[in-house]
Amino acid sequence: MPAEAVYAPDKFVAYELDASKRGGSWMFDHLFAPITINGMTLKNRIVAAPTGDLYEEKALGGAALVIAGHVIVEPGRSSFASGDEPWPFEKYEREATHERVMGVHRGGARASVEIFHGGLHARMKDYAKGPCSYTREDGVEVRGMDEAMMQETLDWYAKTCSGAVKAGFDSIFLHFGHGWLPAQFLSPLYNHRTDEYGGSLENRAKFPLRILEIVRKTVGPRYPVAMRISASEWVPGGIAFEDVVEFCKMAEPYVDAIQISSGIDVNKVANVHTVTSNLEEEMPNLKWAREVKRAVKVPVGVVGGVLTPQMAEDAIAAGDVDIVALGRELIADPEWAKKAEENRPEDISPCLRCSNCYHIASDHWNVGCSVNPRYHHETFVPAKIEQAEEPKRVVVVGAGPGGLKAAISACDRGHKVILIEREQELGGMLRFIAKEPHKAEAARLLEHYRIQIAKRDIDVRLGCEATPELVKSLEPDALCIAIGATERVPRIEGLEGPHVMVGTQAILHENELGQRVVILGGGSIGCELALASAERGRDVTVVEMCDHLAGNANSLYQEALRQKFELHPNIQVLTSCSCQKVAEGVARCTMADGTARVIPFDDMVISTGMAARSKEAEALYGIVRNTVAIGDCTRPSNIMNAVFEGHSFALCM
Repeated sequence: MPAEAVYAPDKFVAYELDASKRGGSWMFDHLFAPITINGMTLKNRIVAAPTGDLYEEKALGGAALVIAGHVIVEPGRSSFASGDEPWPFEKYEREATHERVMGVHRGGARASVEIFHGGLHARMKDYAKGPCSYTREDGVEVRGMDEAMMQETLDWYAKTCSGAVKAGFDSIFLHFGHGWLPAQFLSPLYNHRTDEYGGSLENRAKFPLRILEIVRKTVGPRYPVAMRISASEWVPGGIAFEDVVEFCKMAEPYVDAIQISSGIDVNKVANVHTVTSNLEEEMPNLKWAREVKRAVKVPVGVVGGVLTPQMAEDAIAAGDVDIVALGRELIADPEWAKKAEENRPEDISPCLRCSNCYHIASDHWNVGCSVNPRYHHETFVPAKIEQAEEPKRVVVVGAGPGGLKAAISACDRGHKVILIEREQELGGMLRFIAKEPHKAEAARLLEHYRIQIAKRDIDVRLGCEATPELVKSLEPDALCIAIGATERVPRIEGLEGPHVMVGTQAILHENELGQRVVILGGGSIGCELALASAERGRDVTVVEMCDHLAGNANSLYQEALRQKFELHPNIQVLTSCSCQKVAEGVARCTMADGTARVIPFDDMVISTGMAARSKEAEALYGIVRNTVAIGDCTRPSNIMNAVFEGHSFALCM
């Protein structure tokens, strides 16, 4: 019995999977129903967004359409990276560009590419182009585009899209969002023109529509063209959502699919809504995508915070969207789609939305993925774990993220693994973090690791203290010490008094805290504890010695946190402030200028960092020559480093 067409205008055919063709119980039928877009049939509704360079792995991992990075439109004047970024369709760049296509096709997916023009935000050789003339903060001249400059850019769009077709891409993806050139004309934030290209939406849309027109003329009527647009720019003066919907209707004759995103890339205030943190809702752009879908007949997709297959399934089943795009989710696990397809969603390494993978958040410092040790280290971390030539007896002490990853990866290599944990449950500090508000991602990771341990033949010993005598008696060939860190308590008079507790105690007894809470320490954990209490209506004061909050976090997280704090006037922040003494429900503090502050509290929470359990780790050395200490017991750090070190330990066994 052939698949039934559910809705079939000229360029859009959606299919239901024929359940009679397969046996057993299958999940996510809507997510894995094929769809045909202007002659291009996709095997499922999963699109790999243009993040990272592992195009082939995303295709092999089951995504139906892989957007294999971006190509600039106008060399020397459209790159967000460098004025010297090569145009991918120059003679001596074409073969490398074609390799992107072949890598995606090798994985059984269709290949697309993002067509990008930075406009007034571009890094260029001489001057930048934009809707209006002005001088940027960095001194670069931006020239408001006249007809000749517009035509020059339109010609480049035509040449770039023609190059994409010649290179073998199955479709193209036009970037009309995130504050780049087409969006600059559409948005009143950037477009202050008084001629026929400014003012009303009809005028502001003229140049973007000319881009769409020339693109369609170039590629022809039977070639798939998709467009990304920001539903909200998240800054005052940005484009109204009503205008976005109207523009999508104007664009409909030229495009075959529309993807809904939000925010502006170069503006951190807005960028935290483009690349959201754990502090934001899941699938934040779905509400806008739903409205766009009601207004147009072409397929509508959504990107951002599509964290689980069930979220994607529910959105498609409800008719809110036709397609989901995954960015950081496929960095965390390139096999996200394959595992969902095979009814193994529990095996997906969940994205934490930490943005350590994102160059804007990290400013290119220590880029990586918290749950995927291979990301950004592809040259020396293999995609597949190879079986060890000689199985060994491996003891892992400590079942936090690093120890759990070490045990899982060592077992996958064929070693006999004994995992020792002094507490009665797995997880280390994840056990506490997962209980906090805004930490659904951490809870998913904890559950993922627990399931992976349970699926493997690993000898797990809970409630067991790994003394040197015990470890020696196990006769290991290799030892991984992953015992973590303890919460640091500073030497301040009175911290041993009543109603003073460390962060983990506060998490466990959050319902019992009083109305007035002082958080001693403004790192990311302390700030999230403060936010949780403020959201419950408590009056919270954060005391931090440094001049800013969340100094251990990346810049986008810091901005997201600032925005959340602004929503709660019951949070008071005292930076450059040190606590001198605690007594009788009062914290006596001193500001950097010497001003004394007396802060009454019902409960005080100490969140002043972690102290490595280095002496306990040192006591386990000398038992076996192949001994490695990983994670926080060497130096308090983060999940990303612990997981990388645990995985790396296993690969070297």
